[in-house]
This record gives sequence, structure tokens and C-alpha cells, in this order.
Amino acid sequence: MAQVLLVEDDATIRSSLSRALHDLGHAVTSAGTAMDGLNQVVAQRPDVVVLDIGLPDLDGREMLRMLRAVSHVPVVVATARGAEEEIVDVLNSGADDYVVKPFGAGQLDARIRAVLRRGGQRSEPETLVVDGLRLDPAARTATLDGEPLELTPREFDVLHYLARRPGQVVSKRELLTEVWQLPYGGADKTVDVHVSWLRRKLGETAKNARYLHTVRGVGVRLGGAEEPGNS
Repeated sequence: MAQVLLVEDDATIRSSLSRALHDLGHAVTSAGTAMDGLNQVVAQRPDVVVLDIGLPDLDGREMLRMLRAVSHVPVVVATARGAEEEIVDVLNSGADDYVVKPFGAGQLDARIRAVLRRGGQRSEPETLVVDGLRLDPAARTATLDGEPLELTPREFDVLHYLARRPGQVVSKRELLTEVWQLPYGGADKTVDVHVSWLRRKLGETAKNARYLHTVRGVGVRLGGAEEPGNS
């Protein structure tokens, strides 16, 4: 599984590609503007960036040059612009691959895996560790203080998403969008229910949280000391 950052301004394309890549086994976050994408590269350190060129706030080629100043993350440019001079310019600006719209999710998946192989990069660490909690993303298994946790696929996905961001507050909107691949629209109880189930399996409660801390009005944080006023 690779952590993919999709930078695409078209909300429909962004949603469908995110869902398709998720179904193909990737963890996907997304951005609709160049600046949001750059901020996410710095904060989240994705394994690969899929970048559209026609962005509303900054030309994708300029974003690519700015990105290369701060990161060596592989970049697959995915755009409708298919002229040869355009492709050459983008590749010379630091892109690792180039795919012209329209394309299938399978082709994009193959290109993502190819640039990761060429870069000799692991898609993510073998295990994610937060205190006594350990997750193996490849095997999709988790243990707590050495004992196996029996998680449903969705529970694992939620815990995995949070474990990649230990100490960071993740909003319900983000979980719904990136884990469930759903638009935010009043379904936040879905997140609450899964967090409740996870707490039960982690042997904790909202009032006596060891790992899953709810920050009222903001979201959920995995790990870290509980703060006054949170539950």
C-alpha cells in the first residue's frame, strides 16, 4: 500500500480517482489546489504525488518546481495536456512520469507502482508503532501490548489512517472522505460508531482514553496525553 496524495481541482475526478485508488489498495489523501498540495507534502510526507497541471491557484509546473525544492517524492503528472513539448517540459521540471487523460485507474496504479520501484522506495514502513499499539499494513494485522486485535476491515482502515498521523487531530470530515470515500454530509455518526467499537477493542473508554482521544468540535487524535476538556 502506498500513501498517495492526489492534487486535482475537479471535485468529481478527485472523488472518483480517490475511490478507485483506495479500492486498489492505496491510502489516498487529496487536495484541490497547489498550495494545499504543497502543505500536505510537507506535513504528511506521502509516498507519491499524482498531480494535475491545470490548477486554479498555481500552474502545476510551478508547483512541481516548488515541490522539488522541498521534497524528492515521486510525482506522476496526470493531465489532459498531451502535446509532446508539454510532456518534455513537465518531465524536465522534475516529474517522474506523465499520463494523459482520459486514463483508467489500473493504468495510474501501474504507473504509481513503477515510479516507486524505480525509486527503490518502500510504500510505507513495515510496521506503524504508537506506544504499545503496532500495525502491519502489508498483513493488515494489529497488536496491542503484544496481543492480537481482531479488527474488521473498516476498523483497521480507520486505525491505520490515524496511526500514520500520531498526535495529529483528524477531523470526521477527513475520515469520511479518505477512509469511507464519502462526501461529508451528516454521516459523522458513522465515525463515532467505529471509534466507539475501536475503543472497546483497545480496552478503553472515552473518559479513560489511552489511544483514541476525541477533541470536541475538531476530531480524533491517536496517542498523546489527554488534554483538559477533551474526552
